[in-house]
Amino acid sequence: MVRGVCLVTLDRIGLMSNADIRSFVWPLSGRPLNALFRPCPIFFLSLTLLTAGCERMMPLDTKPLDSAGMNYTAIKQLVALDISRTELDEVAKARNAGFSDEKCIEIVQVYHGRKLPFNVGDTVAALLRAGLSQDAILELAKLNAIGVNIGELQLIRLAGFSDAVVLEVARQDAAGKHVLSGASLSTMKNAGMHEALLLELVRRGVPDSEAPAIIALHRHGAKDSDLLRRYPAA
Repeated sequence: MVRGVCLVTLDRIGLMSNADIRSFVWPLSGRPLNALFRPCPIFFLSLTLLTAGCERMMPLDTKPLDSAGMNYTAIKQLVALDISRTELDEVAKARNAGFSDEKCIEIVQVYHGRKLPFNVGDTVAALLRAGLSQDAILELAKLNAIGVNIGELQLIRLAGFSDAVVLEVARQDAAGKHVLSGASLSTMKNAGMHEALLLELVRRGVPDSEAPAIIALHRHGAKDSDLLRRYPAA
C-alpha cells in the first residue's frame, strides 16, 4: 500500500507541468496567512509518515555482505530476518573477521529472539582475534554475555586458557555468582596451577577475594585435592 502511494505520488509530481504547479500554488497565495498555515501540522505529519514508508520500501543494499564473502543463500536468509542497514554493517564486520555465514545467521537470530538489534560486530571480531572459537562466541551470545565484561573474557583467552574456562566464567557471571577474575586466573596459572583445577574452582563459584589464599596454599605445597576440599561444590 505504501509503495503504491509513494510511486503514484512521485509519478504525479513528475508529470505536473509548470502551469499545473502554478494553478495549485496561486490560489493559496491570496489566502490569509493563518488560513494558509493552519493545516500545516497535519500536512507535515502525513508527509513524514509517507517519507518513512517510502524509505522502508527501499531495497536493502547487501553489497557489504557480498564484499565480506558471504554467499547468496546466506544473504537471502539474513534479509528474510528483516535486518536493518546498521545490523547489516555489523554482520559484515563479523564476517570480515572470519565468522562463518552460518554463525552470522545464528547470532542474528539470537539477538532478534530477544527483540534486540545485532550491534556487536566489532566485539565478535575482537573475540575471534583473541582466539575464541566461533562456537564459543555463539554460546556467549546465547548467555547474553557479549557485553560490558567482554574485555575480561578476552584477557582470559589471551592468557592461554581454553574456551571452556572462558565460557564457565561467563556462565557464572551471567548467573550473578562469584567468579575468579581474569587477572587472578592468570596469576594462578603462572604460579603453576593446572587449568583443570582452576576450571573446577570457577564452577564452584569461588570468589575472587580468595585468590591470594589459594595461591599461598599452593606455594606451601597444597595439592589440588586439598584445595577442592577447602572449596567444596555448592
